[in-house]
Amino acid sequence: MTALARWCLRRRIVVIVLWLAAFAGVAVAAGMTGAAYSNNYEVPGTESGQASARMAKAFPDRSGDGDTIVWHTDSGTVRSGAVEKTMRHTLEKVAGLPGVSEVQGPYGAHGTHGKQGKHGKHGDGGSEGSDGSGARQISKDGRTAYASVIFDRPTDDLDVAQVRKVVDTAQRASGHSLQVELGGAGIALTEAPRAQLAEIIGLGAAAVVLFLAFGSLAATFLPIITALAAVGTASAGITLLSHAMTVADFAPMLGMLIGLGVGIDYALFIVTRHRKGLREGLPVHEAATRAVAVSGRAVVFAGATVCIALLGMLILRLSFLNGVALAASLTVVLTVAAAVTLLPALLGLIGIRALSRRERRRLAEHGPRPERPTGIAARWSGFVERHPKLLGTVAAAVMLVLALPTFGLHLGTSDQGNNPATSTTRKAYDLLAGDGPGARHGSGFGPGFNGPLTLVGTLNGPQDRLAFSELPQRLRDTPGVAQVSSPAFDGNHSTGTITVVPTSSPQSRQTSDLVERLRTEVLPEAGAGGTAAPQVQVGGITASYDDFASVIVGKLPLFIGVVIALGSVLLLLAFRSIGIPLKAALMNIAAVASSFGIVVAVFQWGWGSELLGLGSAGPVEPFLPVIMVSVLFGLSMDYQVFLVSRMYEEWQLTHNNRRAVRVGLAETSRVINSAAVIMIAVFGAFILSGDRIIAMFGIGLAGAVALDAFVLRTLLVPALMHLLGGANWWLPSWLDRWLPRISIEPPPEQPGGVRLPGPQGGEKPIVRV
Repeated sequence: MTALARWCLRRRIVVIVLWLAAFAGVAVAAGMTGAAYSNNYEVPGTESGQASARMAKAFPDRSGDGDTIVWHTDSGTVRSGAVEKTMRHTLEKVAGLPGVSEVQGPYGAHGTHGKQGKHGKHGDGGSEGSDGSGARQISKDGRTAYASVIFDRPTDDLDVAQVRKVVDTAQRASGHSLQVELGGAGIALTEAPRAQLAEIIGLGAAAVVLFLAFGSLAATFLPIITALAAVGTASAGITLLSHAMTVADFAPMLGMLIGLGVGIDYALFIVTRHRKGLREGLPVHEAATRAVAVSGRAVVFAGATVCIALLGMLILRLSFLNGVALAASLTVVLTVAAAVTLLPALLGLIGIRALSRRERRRLAEHGPRPERPTGIAARWSGFVERHPKLLGTVAAAVMLVLALPTFGLHLGTSDQGNNPATSTTRKAYDLLAGDGPGARHGSGFGPGFNGPLTLVGTLNGPQDRLAFSELPQRLRDTPGVAQVSSPAFDGNHSTGTITVVPTSSPQSRQTSDLVERLRTEVLPEAGAGGTAAPQVQVGGITASYDDFASVIVGKLPLFIGVVIALGSVLLLLAFRSIGIPLKAALMNIAAVASSFGIVVAVFQWGWGSELLGLGSAGPVEPFLPVIMVSVLFGLSMDYQVFLVSRMYEEWQLTHNNRRAVRVGLAETSRVINSAAVIMIAVFGAFILSGDRIIAMFGIGLAGAVALDAFVLRTLLVPALMHLLGGANWWLPSWLDRWLPRISIEPPPEQPGGVRLPGPQGGEKPIVRV
């Protein structure tokens, strides 16, 4: 690290130019290729995945995205002449827009595929005059109707500008007691979150905290510039990565959220050490070199733990999460690289201006003076030392109370019914369900209309086709089923589909219970009379979400165990103690549980979600536990490393546990708290992104960091370490001889420069990070 720091300082202009060139090159490449993000929740091998694959093969003409135009009137019905005339004209205009393949409404089909429509033979709409199916697109009370808009390509390939024209054209028909809204995955692209506001607010808050900590504008902007350079390069790199593998559309914003938080924090630790060296009278180059050699090692170690935790998602073998793991890890790697290369170059560029004017004047007038911990940090450290039992009990009680909602965690996938009440997709969802503010009681098509199930049958002859044709009658008698369509077959009648509309909403437990009942009871019993039944699989978006959640829940214990084990091994090697890794694992689990309690209260119970513009209450995304465990474990390890490494250094010097804990807490709590406030500001700002998933991460991560920094690391951890005494640093002698030595920071020296042996007196060679 020392050689790298010196090279970057000597060639600081070259380093800065190389970073600018890397950012420009990746950004240009990303701009030329565009993004190819995909939110494909399907897991190969699950029943819903097999059903989807069968559908794609049998009905390739259904590959285009299908969305919905919904209209509702409180005056008369949608069959009235004025409403029909307005909407016929509107649907014809929409059908003629670029990117639209066909529009199928209750008044007939419009588009390039003729009156029948390319889905008319499957019973999904078509002309009312030809087969009467258009009547199904009008609610029973006649006040609500919908039309299906078929785009010419899948959702991931749609042009947002073309979709925006569809929305604008349709909504121009609103007025005179006629309400027109649009819903569907394609329409949701026009409501995609814009992270610029969240970024600006988060960076602004971080700049304020940095300026209060440093008192120097030059030093304030260094961590921000470093983080932006890394995050900008990583964001463009994630765009390129999306062409090589499945990457979720929220991955860039998640990477940005993590990258800004850890990037600013990593730079903060190095700049703080650099400023300390300057105040001690060291030349600029020597202070920067020592800062990178000392704090830079801790940054590399902390970044490695974050990446290990994130890459732990790969053991789940889910393509949807593989892309997220690699995207987030790429961001962390680049933030670490920027902290140990670009930052020292910038430190050399600004020179002594890293100190405030008052600090520079004091240094010139009085010379360097030894720094001792004073103020609130020192007083708090002494207070914890005097009352470890009381404070430890209070901290544990706080974490336990916040973790209680986690026991009611319901994993599921939110839909457009959870969008903000002002969005057109939410209004369309409510109108179709008949339970929104714009719909009267009894209007709409029922809660399950927004998430129908698709039964896909593999048919091997006339007997299978006959049995499949008789299946709808049995399904109509099944509890929880509202509607069942007639069977539809592909060209050679080897595959059949039936659409089942549940009585409950897509995200409700009742719908999940219906999926399970169909799979385990209804469909197997259909062939119980001695006649061989066709193989029928339950698919559809609701079933795929349930399967995805089931796979994650089944693998979650293994994942958490692997991540905790790997992190504990790293801490064992770094601090040569059994107690330190065990406490870290317990603290990390406590932080995760408590932060999930906050997420459950806000999103699942709906405590303030509408006020924050995050939509109505709903389930927690099934992949959220995996990603949050990864991120939180890595971030918690950061604070553990920065706190305990100073305690460990003091322990090696004095072998006095009380002094080690007191000094370590007093000297690191201020910088840890400053770093935590920055992270909280950055993460909290992303609540304003407008995206429910990113807001979940923002609230969960902000809450976890707050609890970790202000309850665990500055209260519970030091209280426990005071209570355990010298047992904190116990390691069996046989294990000490067997383990290699890893030094996060340079070995401590006595005033005379004599290097002390390790706590066990070992003389093994040191492997430096």
